[in-house]
Amino acid sequence: MLVSDCSSLLYLLIAMSVLCSSPAGWLLDELLLVNKWYQHGGGLCTQGEQDRLATTYCFREDLFLILKPYIATPSPVISDAKCEPARSESLELSISGPENKKPERKKRPRSKSLNSGEVDALLYHKKISDLILVGSQSLINDGFEKGFLQPLAGKEDEKSEVESNLNNKTCGLAELCDMAKNMPTLNLAELDVRVLNDGNSVSQDTDFLSHITENPSDWPQCINLLAETYLIPPKSSFLLSDITCIQPLLKYKKYNIIVIDPPWENKSVKRSKSYSYLSPGQMKQLPIPGLADTECLVVTWVTNRQKHLRFIKEELYPHWSVRTLAEWHWVKITKSGELVFPLDSQHKKPYEILVLGRLQKPDSATFSDDLPPIPPHKLIVSVPCKLHSHKPPLSEILKEYVKPDAQCLELFARNLQPGWTSWGNEVLKFQHLDYFIPTQT
Repeated sequence: MLVSDCSSLLYLLIAMSVLCSSPAGWLLDELLLVNKWYQHGGGLCTQGEQDRLATTYCFREDLFLILKPYIATPSPVISDAKCEPARSESLELSISGPENKKPERKKRPRSKSLNSGEVDALLYHKKISDLILVGSQSLINDGFEKGFLQPLAGKEDEKSEVESNLNNKTCGLAELCDMAKNMPTLNLAELDVRVLNDGNSVSQDTDFLSHITENPSDWPQCINLLAETYLIPPKSSFLLSDITCIQPLLKYKKYNIIVIDPPWENKSVKRSKSYSYLSPGQMKQLPIPGLADTECLVVTWVTNRQKHLRFIKEELYPHWSVRTLAEWHWVKITKSGELVFPLDSQHKKPYEILVLGRLQKPDSATFSDDLPPIPPHKLIVSVPCKLHSHKPPLSEILKEYVKPDAQCLELFARNLQPGWTSWGNEVLKFQHLDYFIPTQT
């Protein structure tokens, strides 16, 4: 394949995965992009064996089949206001009898006043809701014109969505990383890079711990870990470890893009024993300056809690010498073009926040002229995956804001991407073979 043909094909892949772009942002077909990753070259258009027969894979389409919002618009309940209370009372008396009727437990009235966190969240929502509503609607309209989005027809909206048979097996990757802490301490000089080959000679579970593993080939490869099979996309690398063993990354490369999806602390996480989180102090210990190349683009996913957003902008990024440049939003929609939650929902919002910044040069208040400026606000609109905490890939969107051939890293990742290094204690979670369908080429 000629270099010019390669460039044309790469542009075509980008144009196909980013369905629409506008001053407001992008409409992304995540499923189409992910499926490119598991074909020859992983969508990177590398030269290789053109006539080789190999198994390629497609991501399960049903995992993106979201037809209706998670919370429907409330509809009025029609009932007989006079008869219903009497029927309920008579039913209760017939069961327990008037002498056995338990006294009603008085509920403590909920305070109508908002706490400071709720006030901050409300003010932030009011500030950005119009930008999200107007910007996403223009991209959604483009999605209808291109046929990517389809309005529900007839009684289709009354049908329940196809239930996805998700892999419900307990993911033991994090537990494996905990076990590694009890293993003999490894010499950093011994932390070499393990390269997968066609024979897949790496077979021991411990071989994947604390070592960076690469698939340098043009084809996806399978590995076995904890008696489960995981799919490794072409031209990708990963480190399976927790925060206590991140040192191999520091020896591996310097990165031009670092995407961080940290496990934020909240009330439900504190109550759950199966999900760990990082404290602000632990977040600051991430060696971002040591991993980042000059003027690295740093992108952090953050929940809608203003406490976390302020922490990134006022403490975390300054601690890393990263200057905050933008706040973008990921807007989640259905295949019929509706927001997955009402925009003003009190339960959950249909958007998540990304904070973008650049690593500053020492003693410099400006960035290089050859780097495109980061727009202060953009929207990424897409149909989300049904897998919990599965974020849309940012590779095709961010590459226009860094130099060509940028080195890319994702921290706290749960899946892999061609051309990227991924790190986390569940870095292979969404690479389980149950999520893919094999095809022959």
